[in-house]
Amino acid sequence: MSSGTFHKILKPLLFTTFIVGCFVIGFLMYYKPSTGWLNHLLKFSDSVTNGHDVFTKKNESSNSKNLIPQISPEKKEKNKTVILVWLLPFGSNREMDICSSAFNIEGCFITADKKLYNKSHGVFFHHRDIHRDLSNLPKSPRPLFQRWIWMNMESPTNSPKLPGINNLFNLTVNYHQDSTVQVPYGSIIPVEPQENFVLPNKNKLVCWIVSNWNPNYARVKYYRELQKHIKIDVYGRAFGKYIGKQDFHPTISSCKFYLSFENSVHKDYITEKLYNPLSLGTVPVVLGTTRQNYENFVQGDAFIHVDDFKSPKELADYLHLLDKNQELYLAYFKWRKHFKVQRHTFWTEHACKACEYIRKHKEYRVINDLIKWYWG
Repeated sequence: MSSGTFHKILKPLLFTTFIVGCFVIGFLMYYKPSTGWLNHLLKFSDSVTNGHDVFTKKNESSNSKNLIPQISPEKKEKNKTVILVWLLPFGSNREMDICSSAFNIEGCFITADKKLYNKSHGVFFHHRDIHRDLSNLPKSPRPLFQRWIWMNMESPTNSPKLPGINNLFNLTVNYHQDSTVQVPYGSIIPVEPQENFVLPNKNKLVCWIVSNWNPNYARVKYYRELQKHIKIDVYGRAFGKYIGKQDFHPTISSCKFYLSFENSVHKDYITEKLYNPLSLGTVPVVLGTTRQNYENFVQGDAFIHVDDFKSPKELADYLHLLDKNQELYLAYFKWRKHFKVQRHTFWTEHACKACEYIRKHKEYRVINDLIKWYWG
């Protein structure tokens, strides 16, 4: 090819290249492309980066808090089951937001704020605080989704029978084994690993701490006969010997035997009078419901029942025998190698467990004859 011919071809080619280049530069400067193709590319990138959106991250603040969705307190409450404590048991106000931390019960919000009545999934009533004419119960209509919870830990003998409480409540929280939600005064739970029980030092034989004194009580009548045959160290307001909180447990643990006498005799009514000495290394001598009923809650070789003896004198003789025979006495603590006492927390645990029940059971029921069920 001649030089003249080559120049004739090159000149138009360079001109064309220049024009195309200008067009491309102008296009890129003034045209904003769609990000659809980029989003598609990023979706593919998600699978490689374990679910993190790299495109979003590039535009986010470097503040790490912005990477975590923040949930407002209102939304937290909204996502929980709300239990309104309408009547604070015996006026006792305490920290309520402990269902998760204390009892491992999730998703519950316990409150005493009556302004939340219409938002509450359950309303919690302590029987002993309800007025006889029911005048301190809610006046507003009950929302259709709401359940009313009846709670009482006193025995029928010491609980007023209130007309009008039938067909009012949806579930019961009580020490009764057949309550909707059973919460006993205490429980015997397994120990892992096994424990070597060490008997506390003992300098007293039999002890009793009592404040509620009534000469007609079965326990008072039994005590009066028993104390004729064995020495009993007595404490409490009933005897003019007040025991402070700091002395309560040391006093019980210093005794070989403790009179765990209930103030009334009812099925399943087994109170802290049993669980205190059990937990403190003292053998309970029980008076209350039947031995068989006690054994539904605690091992039969962990306590002594007055019904096992024909008379208070026969019981006293047996206690004297155990006092002199350490091997026989220590047999009452064999259970401690595999089990321990768990005390239940009045009343917050009852509210939390009622909440847990409501979360798990959506069916609707009414306690049609609460008076017959509880008072017989």
